[in-house]
Amino acid sequence: MPKRLLTPSTYLYPAPVLLISSREESGRPHVATICWAGVLCSEPPLLGVSVRPSRRSNKLIKDAMEFVINIPSRRWLKETDYCGFASVADTDKFATVGFTAVEAEKVTAPLIQECPVNLECVVKQILPLGSHDLFIAEVVAAHADEDVLVGDAISVEKLSPVVYCPIVHEYRGLGETLALYGFSTQAKE
Repeated sequence: MPKRLLTPSTYLYPAPVLLISSREESGRPHVATICWAGVLCSEPPLLGVSVRPSRRSNKLIKDAMEFVINIPSRRWLKETDYCGFASVADTDKFATVGFTAVEAEKVTAPLIQECPVNLECVVKQILPLGSHDLFIAEVVAAHADEDVLVGDAISVEKLSPVVYCPIVHEYRGLGETLALYGFSTQAKE
């Protein structure tokens, strides 16, 4: 089939739907929805999250040099979507959506109790890229609800995370397991 040339854009999707928590100067917890995020390095465990400079989260993260990535399940999709649009000046998003702020182990930013997975992060570097600033952060502590674990691994099925397709503005769930990593190198009988 012939290829069609498209306008350059962020076609690398779906993107993970995450809640980034930080703390206001007053001590009040702050939360925002982000989708521009990914794994940057395994050792040390580094994540990258991009936040627009105009967003309140950007300033709070720059001031504290830390944050928590909270992975919501699809059960919390409506609340997660709301946290992407509501302004901190308008409302206390934690209270409005019913999230519970829980003290973290290594950072002052709160965990979100309702999210099955929480990653405490310390910022190592900030790169201004244009429309977004990239925060490169090390995961210094990780938490998971027992009911999403299989042994020491997080089960995608039990976690039931949500992904976002930005070009078409859709949230989606993850589907079936297609194969295990390395299946193409296994001897065929």
